Amino acid sequence: RKEASFDTTYADWVDADLLNIYAFNHSVRRNWTEGVRVSVNVLSDHKDLPVLFVVRQKEAVVSFQVPLILRGLYQRKYAYQEVSRTLCQPQTTAEVETQHFYVDVSTLSLNASYQLRVTRVENFLLRTNERFGFNATAAQPQYFKYEFPEGVDSVIVKVTSAMAFPCSVISIQDILCPVYDLDNNVAFIGMYQTMTKKAAITVQKKDFPSNSFYVVVVVKTEDEACGGALPYYPLSKHASPDEPVDQHNRQKMLEVMVSPAITSEAYVSSVLFCLGIFLSFYILTLVIACWESCRQQKRKGLLAAMDSPSLDTGHARSIPDSFLGRAPYDSYGYGSFGNGSSSSAEGVTDSLGSAEVSYGYVGQEQFKRRTPSSPMRPLSIAMGRERSLENVAGRPRLDSLSSVEEDDYDTLADIDYDKNVIRTKVRRAPRPPPPRRPPPAGRGEPLHLPNIATIAVFYALPVIQLVITYQTVVNVTGNQDICYYNFLCAHPLGNLSAFNNILSNLGYVLLGLLFLLIILQREINYNRALMRNDAHALECGIPKHFGLFYAMGTALMMEGLLSACYH
Repeated sequence: RKEASFDTTYADWVDADLLNIYAFNHSVRRNWTEGVRVSVNVLSDHKDLPVLFVVRQKEAVVSFQVPLILRGLYQRKYAYQEVSRTLCQPQTTAEVETQHFYVDVSTLSLNASYQLRVTRVENFLLRTNERFGFNATAAQPQYFKYEFPEGVDSVIVKVTSAMAFPCSVISIQDILCPVYDLDNNVAFIGMYQTMTKKAAITVQKKDFPSNSFYVVVVVKTEDEACGGALPYYPLSKHASPDEPVDQHNRQKMLEVMVSPAITSEAYVSSVLFCLGIFLSFYILTLVIACWESCRQQKRKGLLAAMDSPSLDTGHARSIPDSFLGRAPYDSYGYGSFGNGSSSSAEGVTDSLGSAEVSYGYVGQEQFKRRTPSSPMRPLSIAMGRERSLENVAGRPRLDSLSSVEEDDYDTLADIDYDKNVIRTKVRRAPRPPPPRRPPPAGRGEPLHLPNIATIAVFYALPVIQLVITYQTVVNVTGNQDICYYNFLCAHPLGNLSAFNNILSNLGYVLLGLLFLLIILQREINYNRALMRNDAHALECGIPKHFGLFYAMGTALMMEGLLSACYH
């Protein structure tokens, strides 16, 4: 046993019959945290007979051998001659307490020389918004302590490096002894993620009862976990495949900074702001609906006032169609003579009295006959289900048509005595099919909504189960490499690692719901019009397939749900 002191290098040797014990003591204060680091270097090259170092503390025992053997992929072995470990710091309730710890050195080798040095770690306690740089290797990991200040509920631990490789691991662990700071045990507790140049982990105060945690940085033995290539495994004629490989100086320079995350007030304000943006569409839609309803009520009141009998004449008042915002309606003007005006009808009346008359309706047969007393003139015979003269006589200024007698027309019987009768070519135009009245709403519509609902359930159930499963695995194991988040701007809420990714899809759901409400209102108005036997609802427009629009709104809402699950 030897009394030892800090910041002193002890060069010594040990064999199978000798055990060296180094006794250290230091003062621990309640409101001050100080780190202690043990560094050893074995000078003897006896890989099959390593030197064992055991550190006995108040609440923990740390042991490691040198050369330190760490395993990589495919059980590859890597040996390290220089090892440094930071000791766990037990908590104290007294104002000042003197604690003792011992370093035991032993081996089964005949003679093994080594160097031992115990130092105090400067800047062991990390400060908010202050960067701290350090070096780390696979056999010389580093960890530091951070305490939550008053009024801070969550922080973001950011670790950066100018070097992409070697690959490293960032771990957040509770204040417990021992601290798992080697490549083969860093994933045992806490949260961790691999990094090349940047890493960020959001830590919440509620997850750590002591209001403090350790930031552990470990350099991995291989770069395969970060997407790097595996090193060549050297083999020689005299080397065994199980012989460890010396990786020499596999070192990485890093910087760590802890900064506060957004506060709860900012979190709630951001959520309400997003809700307000999409709810403004609801308010705008409601305003437009109220304005349109008032406009319709005003028009109905005006029509009712015009239809009421006048006190002076006793007849209903007439209101111009142009005042109501629509063009005049002419039942005879569509597809007939010009614009359907009286001037066209007048021209037809005048033409009946001329020497040559032509009535060119579709489906008529025209005859031409030359007589001695009169030149050749066209003759027309109405056939089929064409518009009759009685219907035509109903038009204005066509009363003279009633004087036309059947004897004034030449018939086909004249062919018996007159061989100059010429029958023109008959060309019958195909009769257009009668217009089909649209089926009532809801009858004959494709099953859009049931189909989209079935597809939505089919896709949503496994996706939601998968999200719940993976989120549970992340929370239990602490492995943040399972999900690929942007950790620099991921804001957790409850058990969700990145609630802001879910909130960003809120617009799909709210606007899809608004679309469904608009379609529902239109369907209600259409059904009410059918109950009133409204001519516009019965005769005008294309068939109303509201199920298609319901399916579109449902698909928009499911887009938001599944996108939120993905993100």
